[in-house]
Amino acid sequence: MFKTVLVTGANGFVGSHALEALQQRGDVRVIAACRDKGKLPAGFTGEVREGDLRDAAYRKSLVADVDVVCHAAAWSSLWGHAEESRSLFLEPSLALIEAARSAGVKRIVNTSTASAAAPQDSADPMSRGIDRPFWPHLGNVITIENALREQAAPNFQVVNLRLGIFAGQRYALGVLPILAPRLKTHLVPWVAGGRTSLPITDGRDIGQAFALAATTSGLADYESFNIVGPEVPSVRQVITFLHDEFGLPLPHFGVPFALAYPFAWLMEKLDPLVPWEPLVTRSIVHLMEEVSADNQKAQRLLGYRPVHPWREAVRLQMREMGIRQTQPMRMAKPVV
Repeated sequence: MFKTVLVTGANGFVGSHALEALQQRGDVRVIAACRDKGKLPAGFTGEVREGDLRDAAYRKSLVADVDVVCHAAAWSSLWGHAEESRSLFLEPSLALIEAARSAGVKRIVNTSTASAAAPQDSADPMSRGIDRPFWPHLGNVITIENALREQAAPNFQVVNLRLGIFAGQRYALGVLPILAPRLKTHLVPWVAGGRTSLPITDGRDIGQAFALAATTSGLADYESFNIVGPEVPSVRQVITFLHDEFGLPLPHFGVPFALAYPFAWLMEKLDPLVPWEPLVTRSIVHLMEEVSADNQKAQRLLGYRPVHPWREAVRLQMREMGIRQTQPMRMAKPVV
């Protein structure tokens, strides 16, 4: 059946890749929602609805005559910034969900993260998220997941995508841009020996997942999927690759998680006293915990088959970082 699919956050990493993947399909009409149409991917020829999700009138017009909303817009932070995350991400997202439901949108595809799950439950994408009070933005991601879970119905289907670690072209905030300059300090340790997994996922595979989630029929009212790459490396594999190919230092010592969290807490407490951001935060330690996500459910129900290896995604991003990232990346997006 022909569908009109709206992609919010079309200027961003997830949204732009979703837009490109959907545009390749002949059975959908794609609409890009963004703040600046001049920053859309080259070659996009569909309708553009430009505006700010904090504007109620814009939200109402945005979802008019739309079958599916792919919600990829986000203001994000890797630690702190609770008020910004609430006002720029949580509240507009909840309001958009309500506007979509009221307008008769049939399905919403939500952007989440594999790190939303408790480490021991991460293999199950339907598991409830674990609240981490030290990471307000992650708490807001989980609040949105829970709101969608409660509102899902036959006439308002929800497809929740718990994505792996973003990598590839057109990166914004991410683990690699945060990690690379910190490795250069020679102060970053191995945590648990680097044995835990780091599910790096190429933006093109993420785009494929969104296109499938927007168009696949026969799904339950609420479905949640883990979306990772064709292979999930360990933290040690990734950092060793960064060392071998890009010359970044390897960690010189190691700590267990039981020490990593208190050390990160201390770094956060010192933040007001120093002119630089913390070397490590508890949110980064959380990202290092085991994420046993795989694509089995997404492959079975969506037909999702990732094709871009994590090393390829890292190479693409590191090349782009060499051009765009002239100084260490801040751990929160700029306030717009």
